[in-house]
Amino acid sequence: MFAILPVMDNRVKELERLIRYHQDRYYNAVPEISDAEFDQLWDELRSLDPNNLIFDEVGRDHAPGYPKREHIIPMNSLDKAADAVGFLRWAKKAGHEQFIVQHKLDGASIELQYYDGRFRFGVTRGDGRVGDEVTPNVTRMHGVVRELGDAFSGGVRGEVIMPHEIFTRYYSDKANCRNAANGVMKRKDGKGAEFLRILCYDAWPAGSQRYFSDEKAKLRWLQDQGFTLVPYRVFRDAEEIVAYRDEVADQRDRLAYDIDGLVVKSVTIDPDDMQRARPERQIAFKFSPEEGVTTLREVRWSESGHHYTPIGIVDPVRLAGTTVQRANLANPRMIEELGLQIGSQVVMTKRGDIIPKIERVLESPAGSRPIVPPSACNTCGAGLLNEGTRLYCPNLECSKRRFHRLQKWIQVLEIKDLGEVILRNLFDSGRVGEIHDLYSLTVDDLMQCERVGEPLARKLLRNLGAVRELSTARFVAGFDIEHVGELVMQKVVSAGFTTLESIRDADAEELASVDGIGASTAETIISGVRELYPLMQRVLETGAVRLQQPRQDAPLLGRSFCFTGTLNSMKRSEAEQIVQQLGGIVKSNVTHDLAFVVTNDPESGSAKNRKARELDIAVISEQEFLRMVQLS
Repeated sequence: MFAILPVMDNRVKELERLIRYHQDRYYNAVPEISDAEFDQLWDELRSLDPNNLIFDEVGRDHAPGYPKREHIIPMNSLDKAADAVGFLRWAKKAGHEQFIVQHKLDGASIELQYYDGRFRFGVTRGDGRVGDEVTPNVTRMHGVVRELGDAFSGGVRGEVIMPHEIFTRYYSDKANCRNAANGVMKRKDGKGAEFLRILCYDAWPAGSQRYFSDEKAKLRWLQDQGFTLVPYRVFRDAEEIVAYRDEVADQRDRLAYDIDGLVVKSVTIDPDDMQRARPERQIAFKFSPEEGVTTLREVRWSESGHHYTPIGIVDPVRLAGTTVQRANLANPRMIEELGLQIGSQVVMTKRGDIIPKIERVLESPAGSRPIVPPSACNTCGAGLLNEGTRLYCPNLECSKRRFHRLQKWIQVLEIKDLGEVILRNLFDSGRVGEIHDLYSLTVDDLMQCERVGEPLARKLLRNLGAVRELSTARFVAGFDIEHVGELVMQKVVSAGFTTLESIRDADAEELASVDGIGASTAETIISGVRELYPLMQRVLETGAVRLQQPRQDAPLLGRSFCFTGTLNSMKRSEAEQIVQQLGGIVKSNVTHDLAFVVTNDPESGSAKNRKARELDIAVISEQEFLRMVQLS
């Protein structure tokens, strides 16, 4: 459930920032990371916050100075499967009788728009709904059919690619072929557009007419019209697609253009699925990570707050284009399960082509030594507790642990301007030792800190007092309980544990049954709140902050909802927030105790709909949900 490194609320915000930044670099400048590295950021955010608003967005490639034009075919992003297990799970859920499997080109998306059989506009991806109209450049590219053999009006979707040969000869100063192609495609003078090629893979008529009987007929039509197609195959067996992916992966270095996986979809055309922000009936099946063999030479123990994380130091090994010498070993249990020793010969990969990971031990030759974890805290000297999944200092009074708790509180409450330097000064001077001490600070106290004058001191006090009321979820998240951020606590509160006392006194088995919470997380939450409860009360006794009181008259109190499919009036995450605000519970899966499934396609054969019917759970439409919450 959790990433290798400790999960903190600010990690979600950091991932949002990184994703938006690298999307902008990808489409509008020089990328700083590989596509696989970007996928890793995306996948990590999804694991921490599955309903984040960013998943309803797609990459934006708008460039200044170009007219904007709406797409005929929405250019939405696909979910990804990084391995065979994930792909086969998707294939089983999708239930397709036949699959169209196409190369996933690593280029720049384009839509060719036709009216009465004549090419009129070339439109970039933009925000997925509206893109830049770059028609003059597109007309100079190879692969554009000017006039079709019939009076088709609609869009043809393709990928603008730069062949390796052209890249090597003219554009080797760029980061990669895709970046070069994207830059040339948007040049105002059109220079270099003649080097680019368009390979096509989809088409859709304007309006609502049914033009193609299925995906195979669509591809035959594209070929008959003279378009160059993205290579594709048709399969009936998902296992055969796994073997085909391995075959294509072996050939990718010999292809004339870059690919990073396969696109798999049903032979049956699904217009509704095409409109979804993240289509469910097709998926990007990525290539397997590259492996390398090396030797573990040392283990260093990284300190983060009161936790100690093992970092493996290995002989340099080349993986996914970079030289790797370190790997996060997560916790003592992983070391034990792998059978790792100093001197072990190991197989390494880069998960998502970004995170180095030791996958397995090949052998531990004579002379290899056991890995011995540290036994005492480097700061306070207390004996460390080794619980297998974590090694930590249990001393609440440990200065390192207390300072990290202060930092976490400031991060969660987003208290501006109170940075680490000022906080460290207050901590080392003894003026602030715990969270409640922050709320007794005076202007004079703050002015004792280096480079803090009266204006800044008063500003800091205003910022400290800006947050007066906190939800229980946010309050608990501020106390730095490992793996327990606001997102996790919101699930706990939504399940009815609305007060500190109800969480402190909760039964671990009952809490573990909450959707999205497991047994180990439940134990961590309960023990953490019990341990920190006196400090939590000290903060509340200051009167500077108070907990939001649960509404006993909340209209959705105790009722649970699971959303599936696309909503028309709002994003799914917004609907889920409404449920929580009105006292309801949000579930990600259909379980026997669920009250409602909300969907605009109740007759679909989705897994959630099928299970709801099996369990006799009410399936309601978006309009019924809006009436229930009095928004329609």
